[in-house]
Amino acid sequence: MASETMWLTLPDVAERLGVAVTRVRELIRERQLLAVRREEDGVLQMPAAFLIDGESGETAIPTLRGTIIVLADAGMDVDGIMRWLLSENDELGEAPVDALRSGKKASVRRVAQAAY
Repeated sequence: MASETMWLTLPDVAERLGVAVTRVRELIRERQLLAVRREEDGVLQMPAAFLIDGESGETAIPTLRGTIIVLADAGMDVDGIMRWLLSENDELGEAPVDALRSGKKASVRRVAQAAY
């Protein structure tokens, strides 16, 4: 995973979304967000890149959930999905999460389905 990725703890995510930590955990269970335990400290964290500015503050990337589901259905585990989303992809010319942030859902899903 990209070392320059800014990682947020669940309390940080909750604060940025304006919700309780229990709601963040629900969003993870619902696959609207994805979090992993970082090797450095074992704390459950997620990349800040999974959040975007919305009409009433920050929110999860709306197309993230569907992409996570496509990859999970293809057999990828959480760590693999995280690596795929954050790693530069030659076909997309950027990391899939960056492509999702810029509205390229169809391209990301096409690459995800073709790769796995």
